[in-house]
Amino acid sequence: MDNTCRLYTDLAWLWPRWGDAADEYAHYCRHVAGLIDRHAKRPAGTLLNIGCGGGKNVFNLKEHFSVTGMDLSPTMLAQARDLNPESTFVQGDMRTLRIGRTFDAVLMDDAISYMTCLADFVAAFRTAAAHLNPGGVLVATPDVTTETFTQNKTVATPATCTGTRDELDIVFVENVYDPDPADEQYETTILYLIRDHGHLRIETDYWTMGLFSLDTWRRVLRETGFEVHEGRYNAGEDEYTVFACVKTG
Repeated sequence: MDNTCRLYTDLAWLWPRWGDAADEYAHYCRHVAGLIDRHAKRPAGTLLNIGCGGGKNVFNLKEHFSVTGMDLSPTMLAQARDLNPESTFVQGDMRTLRIGRTFDAVLMDDAISYMTCLADFVAAFRTAAAHLNPGGVLVATPDVTTETFTQNKTVATPATCTGTRDELDIVFVENVYDPDPADEQYETTILYLIRDHGHLRIETDYWTMGLFSLDTWRRVLRETGFEVHEGRYNAGEDEYTVFACVKTG
């Protein structure tokens, strides 16, 4: 089955309703800012958000840094610009992008999950290193690793900011499944339950995602030239590994 990625194209209008920029993302961004402050070997005033999507992390991080966002989807970048008109945004592929400047910090969040083979995974971290000043900090958070993956996990999330009761009511149903545990990939399937004035329509989405072990994360980050600090981040019922990586060269 081919990737559809409709959340980043014709269904991108749904993204602002999946979570809230001011609340859901603020706690994580404070954690990111704290890690940068703790580990940076230089003052951190600028940050590159690789895979910024619709700009919700940028919205919160701009309280602490001058933020530049990068993403592959022009549709998502348009949303990010609307949400953060004072920030700079660049379209590009995280495996190959070189924008010709460096930053004091880099955030690479769950967009790294779209690297579906080891070569692409390595290339994305080389991009992060190429845009980071010596002594600067890369914060990278695996959405899921081989150790934390739960087969057939399904989560239903009601939309936020849906307006009045007689307009739109939306539920996002997300399922993950690994058809071959021996490879480096898993599948994410999403159902969008959209009720417009009570009338239901169901849209679907599908991605192939990358799945790597924590040891692979550690090894690739060290081989890319980072001093790696590993910690945990608690988000409600979920707990994530977070890497704070200092560029050594």
